[in-house]
Amino acid sequence: MAMNGAQALIRTLVDADVDVCFTNPGTSEMHFVAALDDVPQIRGVLGLAEGVVTGAADGYGRIADKPAATLLHLGAGLSNGLANLHNARRANTPIVNIIGDHATYHKRFDAPLESDIEAVAGSLNGWMRRSSSTADIGTDTAAAIAAAQDAPGRVATLILPADVSWGEGGTPAATVPPTPPRTVASDVVRSVAEVLRSGEPVALLFGGRACRERGLRAVSRIAQATGAKPFAETFPARMERGAGLPNIERLGYLAEQVAYQLDGVRHVILAGARSPVSFFAYPGKASDLVPEGARVHTLAEPADDVITALEELADEVAADVEPELAPAQRPELPTGELTPQNWAQVIGALLPENAIISDETNTSGLLVPMATAGAPRHDVLTLTGGAIGQGMAVATGAAIAAPDRPVINLEADGSAVYNISSLWTQARENLNVTTVVLNNRAYAILRMELQRVGAESSGPKAKSLFDLSTPDLDFVSMAEGFGVPATRARTAEELADQFRRAVTTPGPHLIEAMVPPLL
Repeated sequence: MAMNGAQALIRTLVDADVDVCFTNPGTSEMHFVAALDDVPQIRGVLGLAEGVVTGAADGYGRIADKPAATLLHLGAGLSNGLANLHNARRANTPIVNIIGDHATYHKRFDAPLESDIEAVAGSLNGWMRRSSSTADIGTDTAAAIAAAQDAPGRVATLILPADVSWGEGGTPAATVPPTPPRTVASDVVRSVAEVLRSGEPVALLFGGRACRERGLRAVSRIAQATGAKPFAETFPARMERGAGLPNIERLGYLAEQVAYQLDGVRHVILAGARSPVSFFAYPGKASDLVPEGARVHTLAEPADDVITALEELADEVAADVEPELAPAQRPELPTGELTPQNWAQVIGALLPENAIISDETNTSGLLVPMATAGAPRHDVLTLTGGAIGQGMAVATGAAIAAPDRPVINLEADGSAVYNISSLWTQARENLNVTTVVLNNRAYAILRMELQRVGAESSGPKAKSLFDLSTPDLDFVSMAEGFGVPATRARTAEELADQFRRAVTTPGPHLIEAMVPPLL
């Protein structure tokens, strides 16, 4: 059967089990859009903005453990979606990132939407290729799919000129196996074991896939046997938590928190995580957060088989030791006006079984980990790259990846408005997402950072830039405008009642929780 380039591309995607495409397309991508009907095995999901598209692909990949495709319109569309691709890069999420471009013969005319796509996509430090002919599109697509899944996962960008898409003579290509995780040498495991046996204080910092059950159990065994301090990376792509799993603290966001957590440590062991650095530079403070004089030892890089390495290390130093598991327990339901403390207790008390939490609460969510430690098992997806605006979009993609699981989006008000049109996609696809927006009418985290960098904070102009109350944001009205039922809670009792109803009723819901700032 004769195919055009777009049909061959999509057939190659489907044959490699890439069966979801998040998109906000334009003229250059119309043959791809038309080909979606020719290959019914692929699901096209529309986002009203590119940040929704890229964030949803990130959330999908984190939960599905396989890539979705994106379809973006030229360099401008890529630029609009870049912030959430940055977060995906930091999360090592596999994404096949397809960028439509002008026809090859049209580019020399410098049309208004012409731009240097390679320059923009190059910032993602992933794989990139421009497909130059219809005959090659199947092979190029297969290479992109494999590259996206090369350990530990990355954004693979395939640039698709319009004439390559509409040209005849496309052929699907066979699936190409990705590069698997590298095996950690046994002598590396033994050398790290000697560090743990040294008797000197040790911190074990882990990340990536080690934040799931097998890794958590191995880390807990190591900590129990050796006294090492275990910490998960500050912003895990996906962390499994809850009753029956080890409850391991994450490394703090603030440099002062990390200094306290690592106080006295003489050795830092890295297992799939980067060496700790300050999130930002601060006058007179160190950027490197490894304690002075401490040595850093790498058990496994992010591209290594970190879980097997941790299990081998646990067998070496903790052969007969069992992990410490969190008991099943929930906080009591609070009463009274909502506070920065008690809203998290409501979530912990009522979190449904097997939930996925997309956490972009920022300052409002500092107590969520404590409140949910003994809740039923769940996954937490965090803001890996620090570019706010991912929470609603990531929740959307996670819900498509796991339609039988409840998705809970815990969302700060300032972050929510970045990609709030995610709600429209949730309504259109009838996704089981419950969004709780913590409305404290402020960029509270920026108020804190203004003080921490030593800038003058008393002036009215500065203060006004962190104030979201003039005018107030009405998330109930916004949600309803996008087709999502919404309510507002001012008390713990109201939040509990609304949350119960939302998570037991099919489809998306939003709750605006009126919470005062913590800071």
